[in-house]
Amino acid sequence: MSASSEHISVLPAEAIAALNIMHNGFYIDATFGRGGHSGQILDRLGDEGRLLAFDCDDQAIHHAQQMYGDDSRFSIVKSNYSDLADAVTERNGGNSVDGILFDLGVSSPQLDQADRGFSFDKSGPLDMRMDQSSGQPVSEWLPTVSAEELADVFREYGDERYAKRIARRVVEAVQKKPITDTLELAEIIKAAHPRWEKHKHPATRCFQALRIFINQELDHLKLALRSCLEILRPGGRIVVISFHSLEDRIVKRFFRGPDRNADVPRGLPVAGNDVPWVLKRIGGAIRPSQAEINTNPRSRSSVMRVAERVS
Repeated sequence: MSASSEHISVLPAEAIAALNIMHNGFYIDATFGRGGHSGQILDRLGDEGRLLAFDCDDQAIHHAQQMYGDDSRFSIVKSNYSDLADAVTERNGGNSVDGILFDLGVSSPQLDQADRGFSFDKSGPLDMRMDQSSGQPVSEWLPTVSAEELADVFREYGDERYAKRIARRVVEAVQKKPITDTLELAEIIKAAHPRWEKHKHPATRCFQALRIFINQELDHLKLALRSCLEILRPGGRIVVISFHSLEDRIVKRFFRGPDRNADVPRGLPVAGNDVPWVLKRIGGAIRPSQAEINTNPRSRSSVMRVAERVS
């Protein structure tokens, strides 16, 4: 593995401390990646402890088996983390997990390997699927959408100010010939973008939007967070590291709890805000130190939030 493709875990000490690990506990690494957080969890587990990891990337699964395949405390499932409750119930029964860690987004190897199609500054197939064995790559999806639909994706998932203009140019280009290369798409977006941000490639927001959309990342995150409540024991913790505001907003709202004012029927002798919620937030948002950002620039947009099940 080259230096450029090595993955450095974000907020490693803070995430492990937040899990409040017990040596005989049962923990989940919902996003194995290259195993940085998993390794630190295993270092703190005793012989009776267990770690179940998830990833939908074949390379991550292979890496996990090479690193920890001989460790009886460790197992990994090739699956999206939205299915974690079913996987845990099959293996361990319900309501028995002591901590669940999510490190969202893409790993450095995925970004740095041109053939994965995530990068706007490397030539590669326009794919962007986390699991390349299923689903539809971006190159096959683009010819099926209108400029209005594509603009909605750029706007909703990338917060792209010039979504309509860029989408129109992309659709016009696709109508002339298929776009199958990442650099080709990046150049079209670059030419269409009227105002570049300093130190940010003009295709950044659109590529993020396409990746999130094609992998249904936000829908999977919502399902995964809800499923945590099926398997997390009282006192167990959920730790989530996000990398952009869309993810963080979902996590923050989930940890806060449902809109109880809207759910409580009129006439009950209890105020909406008095309806108990099973999670309590532990501290506020945690961000990387400047020292970590200097060592790992990709950590600069990360934010970590922690919640504990109270009942």
